Amino acid sequence: VQLQASGGGLVQARGYLRLSCAASGLTFSAYSVGWFRQAPGKEREFVSALSGSGGRIYYSESVKDRSTISRDNAKNAMFLQMNSLKPEDTAVYYCNAKRGSWFDGTEDYWGQGTQVTVSS
Repeated sequence: VQLQASGGGLVQARGYLRLSCAASGLTFSAYSVGWFRQAPGKEREFVSALSGSGGRIYYSESVKDRSTISRDNAKNAMFLQMNSLKPEDTAVYYCNAKRGSWFDGTEDYWGQGTQVTVSS
C-alpha cells in the first residue's frame, strides 16, 4: 500500500491550497481516509476524515468552516481544500487510510507528508 501526498507549498495568509493524496495497493473504497498535520515542535494532530462512502465527515475545530475533505474512489484519490489559510496552519500534512471505520479501523497507512507554509 502506498499513499502519496502532494499539493503543499508556500501561500500567503488568507490564501488557499488543495492537497491531494493518491493511493495504490488497496481497495480504496473500503478505507476511511483522513489528514493529519504536524507543526515544528508539536505533536501530530488530526485535521479531517472521511468514511469510505463519503457519508461521514469529521473536521477538527481548528479547520472546520475553512476546509473541505473529499475523495474520488474511482481514481483512488482524496483531497483537502483549505481556504482562508492562517500562519498557524503551517505544518507538514499527512494523509492516512484506515480499513473500515475511522474510529476503529485497522490496517493504518500513512503518506509521506507535504509541507504547507503560510506566510503572514
